[in-house]
Amino acid sequence: QVQLVESGGGLVQPGGSLRLSCAASGFTFDNYAIGWFRQAPGNEREAVSCISTIEGSTYYVGSVKGRFTISRDNAKNLVYLQMNSLRPEDTAVYYCAAIRNLSGGTWYVPYEYDYWGQGTQVTVSS
Repeated sequence: QVQLVESGGGLVQPGGSLRLSCAASGFTFDNYAIGWFRQAPGNEREAVSCISTIEGSTYYVGSVKGRFTISRDNAKNLVYLQMNSLRPEDTAVYYCAAIRNLSGGTWYVPYEYDYWGQGTQVTVSS
């Protein structure tokens, strides 16, 4: 059974940090790139970041470049999203997702992904 389970969300003040984790099981983790998406109420799901398979190429949406860092531990089937200098506009439900056939033009397209987690809430507020 394929599972992607996010954790690490919560309430943080502006300027603070959180580290999200995505635990994968039920598929060959090394063969899949992993992306992070977020969705705020009333908004469409937005791509945040993605990391490719073995070589670990990374992609970021412009609004998080320099603040967020994605990484993966293939030995533990985990992907992390380190989020620093958080802003109120980062508030959303964050989802991780797995994609088998990644290209530079697909990492930010939600329907290209094969598997999804249930999401974790991140709230940035004072």
